[in-house]
Amino acid sequence: MGAHATQETLALLKLAQKAALPDEIAKAFNQAASPTQGLTAYDLQAPALTLYPVLTPLRNKIPRVSGKGGTQASWRAITGINVNNLAAGVAEGRRGGVIATSTSEYVAAYRGLGLEDYVSFEAEYAAEGFDDVKARAVEGLLRSLMIGEEGVILGGNTSMPLGTTPQPTLIGSTTGGSLATGTLSVVAVGLGFDAFWALGGWNNGQQGSTINLATAQVPTVVNRSNADGTSDSYGGGAARKSTAATVSITGPNGSATASVVPMANAVAYAWYWGAAGAEVLGAVTTINSVSITANASGTQTAASLPASDNSVNSLDFDGILTQIAKSGSGAYVKTLPTGTPGVGSTLTADNAGGIVELEDAFFAFWSQYRLSPEVIYVNAQQLLDMNRKILIGGGAPLVRFNLDGNNPGAYNPSAVIGSYLNKITNTQVKIEVHPNVPPGTILFWSDNLPYKLSGIQNAVQIRTRRDYYQLEWPLRTRKYEYGVYTDQVLQNFFPPAFGIITNIARG
Repeated sequence: MGAHATQETLALLKLAQKAALPDEIAKAFNQAASPTQGLTAYDLQAPALTLYPVLTPLRNKIPRVSGKGGTQASWRAITGINVNNLAAGVAEGRRGGVIATSTSEYVAAYRGLGLEDYVSFEAEYAAEGFDDVKARAVEGLLRSLMIGEEGVILGGNTSMPLGTTPQPTLIGSTTGGSLATGTLSVVAVGLGFDAFWALGGWNNGQQGSTINLATAQVPTVVNRSNADGTSDSYGGGAARKSTAATVSITGPNGSATASVVPMANAVAYAWYWGAAGAEVLGAVTTINSVSITANASGTQTAASLPASDNSVNSLDFDGILTQIAKSGSGAYVKTLPTGTPGVGSTLTADNAGGIVELEDAFFAFWSQYRLSPEVIYVNAQQLLDMNRKILIGGGAPLVRFNLDGNNPGAYNPSAVIGSYLNKITNTQVKIEVHPNVPPGTILFWSDNLPYKLSGIQNAVQIRTRRDYYQLEWPLRTRKYEYGVYTDQVLQNFFPPAFGIITNIARG
């Protein structure tokens, strides 16, 4: 009796269970439609992959030396002897002329660089057996700091305000666009390195075609909230906006061009146009002019920009571009002329397998300081343009044919300039693409000097009060909080060994 009751109970339980389950599970074990449903294994490769670039060529190559306390790195230098170039000849029985010696004092204030992140307790629990999220957080911080440090080394600006952007010069046309009849007003804003990259400059074409104008906002004063509840304010890299300029347009196919006098240490320009007082962002260019063929499509208004220069970041140190651009640096600085407004001036082939602007720079380096730079850093666009100039301008023998042994009937013609011959010193100068050099700018770099200068071991170096260090802050919530920091400054002992060419148009 008891055994029979038990069998009946089991049968009833099975029927109830079957009724409670979905039909597809009750009938059979089918592969679930989702990888997270059913009795399905999850084929997850551990640990997580890192799929982001950490490109820091300048940070990687610049020597790092330890400082000795204080608030700034200071040094003095004898910059010239017999600066009046007195003749050395002397008359019988007489003494020679007294030479004049020039000296200079240099200071560079230390700046702290750092970033922070956190890992919640729950995030650590969830990642157990898959990845060490705390280690990943610190790894990501260090790499992020290195990337940020590279940007400061290249384009940091703490001491060279751009000032007020010059008033644009406008030329109207009855053709070439879709502007209606009326008065067009244009406002320009010079952009330093930080402002250009904040706008998405790493993807920027020569005329700013890849910048999303619908969301783009030229940075003015940046107000940053910090991990400790404090906040910092600093300049976002933009100059003071220009005074508006106006021109009469005859439509319906009207167009216009606008240009400004090139600004020292500006790498790009933002352009606002429309009715007077209602100008909106319409373009960002890496030359000092723009072609206006249609109504501006941006949302940021010129009226919303403050009447102040916000090009300096007080939390950074001066990067190499700023140090070169400073008045009196002795570095080579060449700004290409405006050319045709909206088109600009391109590099020039010399019809002998070279580029005129590079040849001029090499001549200046040699004639003034008897040296040659060792590396030319360019944007990807400039490399392609230089490649075409050299090949078209008499460099055809550089073409190399790569034959495929498996398909001998096919070939891949290719030619790329990996270096450039300095004909004066008969040395090869490397050409390298730098991920952060803006379009329209070429940077000449020297790691070493061809002659010994007393007391100088490195032409340029990073001086640190304290190099990279990690902090794990005391617990205040159920989060592990981390910071990675460094305290340093960029010292350039001989700026004449460096140089820039700017305002280069595409082509």
